[in-house]
Amino acid sequence: MKLLLLMPDANIHRIKFGSFSMSFREAPLTLTTLAALTPDGPEITLIDESIQRVPRNQRFDLVAISCLTGTALKAYRWAKHFREQGSKVVLGGIHVSLCPNEATEHADTIMTGFSETTWPQMIHDFIAGNMAARYDGERGDVSLLPSPCRNLQKRFGYAMPHAVSATRGCGCHCSFCSIPAADYGWQTRPVEHVIDEIRQFPARRFTFNDVNLLQDRDYALELLNALSPLKKLWGGLATADSAMDDELLIALETSGCQYLLCGFESISAVSLASINKKFNQAPDYKRHIEAFHQHGIAIQGCFIFGLDDDPPDIFEKTVDWVNELKVDIPRYAISTPYPGTQLFKLLEKENRLLHRHWTHYDTQHVVFQPRHMSPEELDAGFQKAYRETFSLKNIQARTKSSPHPLITGIGNLAYRRYLKQLQNDRGRIHRKEAS
Repeated sequence: MKLLLLMPDANIHRIKFGSFSMSFREAPLTLTTLAALTPDGPEITLIDESIQRVPRNQRFDLVAISCLTGTALKAYRWAKHFREQGSKVVLGGIHVSLCPNEATEHADTIMTGFSETTWPQMIHDFIAGNMAARYDGERGDVSLLPSPCRNLQKRFGYAMPHAVSATRGCGCHCSFCSIPAADYGWQTRPVEHVIDEIRQFPARRFTFNDVNLLQDRDYALELLNALSPLKKLWGGLATADSAMDDELLIALETSGCQYLLCGFESISAVSLASINKKFNQAPDYKRHIEAFHQHGIAIQGCFIFGLDDDPPDIFEKTVDWVNELKVDIPRYAISTPYPGTQLFKLLEKENRLLHRHWTHYDTQHVVFQPRHMSPEELDAGFQKAYRETFSLKNIQARTKSSPHPLITGIGNLAYRRYLKQLQNDRGRIHRKEAS
């Protein structure tokens, strides 16, 4: 039995040098975990299209495709291609969980939720010739997760090739986020499982891919204290207000944390309240970053443009704030209403969605009518903010002030190169349904 595990190309946060592609994000765990959950027998091919070519002319008995909303249309095209070649196709991923009826039209089987128990069952059913049309894993059980088959992922394809998860879900309810929409809940893996997995990494550096690693303070402290003796260096995601917890900061520093991604989202209190993120307070951002820096932690700060209370000058003001705050690696996104989210429901009710061309639902394209500007003005401001933020002068200033100049310099230069991809992107705004 030949099994293809496929993740379609999202076409963002990637740099290319001729025929060589590298994602400057962490290695995804979805496909390598599915491979680990697969019962013995199948010959597995694992393809992340963002850095590899899809073997379109090879024959597979079963093709499993995991898709985000931004890759859904590409996933459907690959499903059609492989079904025409005689393969059975399974579709999964968060978009399938959010839009199961749509996905059903493009696959022999769909899988919603998490697959700790349903994936092995589906493989057994396929081999027996009685595969069901749908498998619902719901929240799953994170304690059942095996160590991913990282040996199957492409070497040198990711800026951060060694990734691990310790938690699942998030207790926040940000209106733009798919995680509460998909009802992930909140779970933590046994600390000893996580540490055992990290201990096996051949390199000293790794990253946590958790959405909110420090949410459960007691669990986070237990994990960080267990991590310290390994003398590893790592990064992850956390809320900015974690900087107000001195004990947590010391544990982060001692455990080897070198950088954190924090969703600041906006410099406007009104905008933060509108997306259910009142726990962020813009006047505290400088204090947060200074506290992180004092403990040797560089910050990748994320900001969203196009929120309903954003005025036309939000771009210039945000860039000024980013420079003043000394955000080590800034990152910008365009507000994106993913299906099932509070934001999507609001914009749909107000008839402000421009289309459901899912490929543009990737935080890098305007897919709705903003309240205080045109779609074209939002897109132009987004690109201008990138250009100004990643000027060589600003990159140099951020690198000098960073606790980790090498990490900061490389990250900033990668985004400066990514800007060229934005500038070369044609047809950035759709105004009617497209497929």
